[in-house]
Amino acid sequence: MTQERLNFLRNQIGKDFFEGPSQLGNWMQGKLQKVEQGEIAMEYVVKKEMTNPVGMLHGGIICAMLDEAIGLTSYTLDITHFYPTVNLNVDYLSSVKEGDKVVVSTKVIRQGRHVIHIEGKLFSDEGKLLAKASSNLIKSHIEIK
Repeated sequence: MTQERLNFLRNQIGKDFFEGPSQLGNWMQGKLQKVEQGEIAMEYVVKKEMTNPVGMLHGGIICAMLDEAIGLTSYTLDITHFYPTVNLNVDYLSSVKEGDKVVVSTKVIRQGRHVIHIEGKLFSDEGKLLAKASSNLIKSHIEIK
């Protein structure tokens, strides 16, 4: 099952945007750049609707980008159930403006029987660290395919 998921996601690499099961994720129009078991990278372009009143990428959208990528990373694992986010700690380090590209990269730090710990980082397209996050996801009763 994991290989099927990885193949599906790898077929999405470089496409204009990844269309997955999350409506928020689809609205943000991320473009997958890398897919490995336990790791992904996704690029976004900052749209006007993603900015705060001074034209910078909104902190809530930064959080959403990181959370979406972290959730997608859990899907690359050999799991049978949905793992929702239990907590998400985000450090905001720098800002970007409308039209800029950003890249979220994630990595599984630990996969237990019931909890998965994943870290994510948001970079400018020049490689500047903009935000970082750590999250725990917990096994639910909802089965996935």
